[in-house]
Amino acid sequence: MVNKLKIVMMAIWMPWCLTMAAKDYAVTDFGAVADGTTLNTRTIQHAIDYIHRQGGGRLVFTPGKYLTGTIYLKSNVTLHLEGGATLLGSTNPWDYDKNPIVNWMSMIFAVRQHHVGITGKGTIDGQGFKTANNMVDYINRGLFEDPLKLGRPYEGNRPMNVYFRECEHVTIKDITLRDPASWNQTYDQCKDLCVDGITVDSKSYWNNDGIDIVDCDGVVLRNANIDAADDVFCFKSHSADHFCQNVVVENCVGRSSANGLKFGTVSRGGFRNFKVSNITIFDTYRSAITFAAVDGALIENIEVDGVRSINTGNVIFLRIGDRWSNGKQPTMRHIAIKNVYAEIPATKPDAGYNYEGPIEDLPRNISPASIVGLPDHKIQDVALQNIEIVSPGGGNPHYAFRGTTAKELDSIPEMRKAYPEFSQFKELPAWGLYLRHAEGITLDNVRFRAVRPDYRPALVADDVQGICLKGVSYEEPAAKGKKQVVLYKSTEKK
Repeated sequence: MVNKLKIVMMAIWMPWCLTMAAKDYAVTDFGAVADGTTLNTRTIQHAIDYIHRQGGGRLVFTPGKYLTGTIYLKSNVTLHLEGGATLLGSTNPWDYDKNPIVNWMSMIFAVRQHHVGITGKGTIDGQGFKTANNMVDYINRGLFEDPLKLGRPYEGNRPMNVYFRECEHVTIKDITLRDPASWNQTYDQCKDLCVDGITVDSKSYWNNDGIDIVDCDGVVLRNANIDAADDVFCFKSHSADHFCQNVVVENCVGRSSANGLKFGTVSRGGFRNFKVSNITIFDTYRSAITFAAVDGALIENIEVDGVRSINTGNVIFLRIGDRWSNGKQPTMRHIAIKNVYAEIPATKPDAGYNYEGPIEDLPRNISPASIVGLPDHKIQDVALQNIEIVSPGGGNPHYAFRGTTAKELDSIPEMRKAYPEFSQFKELPAWGLYLRHAEGITLDNVRFRAVRPDYRPALVADDVQGICLKGVSYEEPAAKGKKQVVLYKSTEKK
């Protein structure tokens, strides 16, 4: 119930962005050359080490292109990129370290450091398309060992732009990040992280996530504009012993050929105490909002308030699965999603981008929003409030059919070990919202609108105990008298 749902946001620690009054050092004073062709890796690293030994400061990059391989940021050092300055990633994969702690490559690493940051109006450009394809060439020539799955190197064998691991008091502010060879930027088991005002163009190669925040505690992500080939605002939990927690996301815009706001897919520990407000997701292939607990994660105390989802393949997908849980109980509870407007297209929403989402196995009519647990692991206490979903409708029973008889509903597979995505079940029996294996679901002032007639009802609930429908409306052309709600093995709470 909405009035009983308590999101404990007072527990969230709001970290302040780093402000350092320490001395500025120009990287050119150390001999760096901003011509885009001279490799500056050793020079930049020497400058970072020097500033660290002096007690800290900013390493300032004036306008120009500074070619580099892997560099390691040290405590109390901030890289400051002035407008017109570009840290340019080498296109030679041998210029990058594969860090033994994280087992990934990156242009910029910070491992177990504190009071570190990257600021300014400049750009980090990984030149990832060229670098990744050069790695493919090395693999094909037998110079680098890699399984080359689907014709591309493993993600960890391609450099990210930024990887921070186990750092404290981290500030990433105002910079532009573009064209990584793998994920773009990862913050892993960090504490007190502030990412503010960044711009991301991350669609040059496969797996180009916008931002990955992994098992971090105390995070503010705000004023970000991200265009990504893979998930945009991606929160992960790689360790069963850690949580991604105490997080604020606000005033962000994203586009993706995968998902917008996503928890998972790797979800071993969990996600708790999130406040997300005022986000826009557009031209996005999968879901605007995806919460997945498929590896034993606990997901609880999450509030999403204010979402505009335009030309997005799906708006809400909440899923419990049992993929890599290893006996651990997956749990999802105390979720509030409110003040959402969404338009779902009839056609592929990311068509024409460099790296599109895959062509779906057909036939399949347009999928509804869905909240799907498992018989032994039910999703609990979810409130949807002040939501309008505009569906294209047009579901055709002669093209793909899923009925609402007991036999037809029972035939929907559980898929407990499958990769979680909204279309995994193929044809679903509702055009607006499908609920399965849940308890305490509240819909308050929710409007479903279909643009064209659809053979399916708007809402189907299967094994949902305590569903509460308040002020819910259903609009579908030529549907006068049609039964729009099907409750199967479910109980409604008035």
